[in-house]
Amino acid sequence: MASLLRVLAVFSISFSPLSALDPAPGGGTSGGWKHEEVKRFKADEAHQGVAVDAAHFYAITNAAIGKYRKDTGERAGGWKDVKGGGIKHLNAGIVIDGKLWCAHSNYPEMPMKSSVEVFDPETLRHLESIDLTRVGGSLTWVDRREGWWYACFAQYAETGDPARTCVLRFDLNWKPVTEIRFPPEMIAKFGKHSSSGGSFGPEHHLFITGHDAQELYVLDLPVAGDAWTWRTAIPITAHGQAFAWDRGQPGVLYSIDRKTHEVIISMISRH
Repeated sequence: MASLLRVLAVFSISFSPLSALDPAPGGGTSGGWKHEEVKRFKADEAHQGVAVDAAHFYAITNAAIGKYRKDTGERAGGWKDVKGGGIKHLNAGIVIDGKLWCAHSNYPEMPMKSSVEVFDPETLRHLESIDLTRVGGSLTWVDRREGWWYACFAQYAETGDPARTCVLRFDLNWKPVTEIRFPPEMIAKFGKHSSSGGSFGPEHHLFITGHDAQELYVLDLPVAGDAWTWRTAIPITAHGQAFAWDRGQPGVLYSIDRKTHEVIISMISRH
């Protein structure tokens, strides 16, 4: 599948600024990027990731979603799959076109299966399931940019080869078009795990996180070839996992602390 896709590729509120910058891949600093934590909200479902829209954020765990007000953190609703239902491992979520799109897999079961699970953010009613199992790997995050879907398919050490983790670009009908690999040094950062979160953010970069490292990685689409260009690493207070950009407030990042079940709101900027 990978070779075929390459052929198809035609193209408690606290403010705590960080004082030290981690080295970037080339030996420099984080390229002037700065992270500032603004506040945290408790959310029982804050275990896998978080999504956000104009008025609410959505804390995501394996088979449940909690809806919370952005201004107060008050719980406004929720969804939970029935016992023995088809939802096994929800991960990242993103609100686009009035729908909440969640990456889903059957991790750690084998063989690996993946899907995009779509919800109505107003009611959290489950709307549809888009099967992406044919691609291979465990789906961890999805995002859309300039008429294309981008989706990360993870490979974990216990179920496959982490070096095969990649992002696929799909058309709007979820037909795979291009495979974009992570550079080897990025794969090494993932260790036994993979990229848990990813979304296009400030300055049109792709930002990704790993499983538990307190870093937000900045990447760019390849000018030539089929691998992401890794620009830098930004130290953050979240321990990896899936995150979301607040599209109504540029530079505002929603992430989670799975140990404390908190949603973290931060500012990411460059000076």
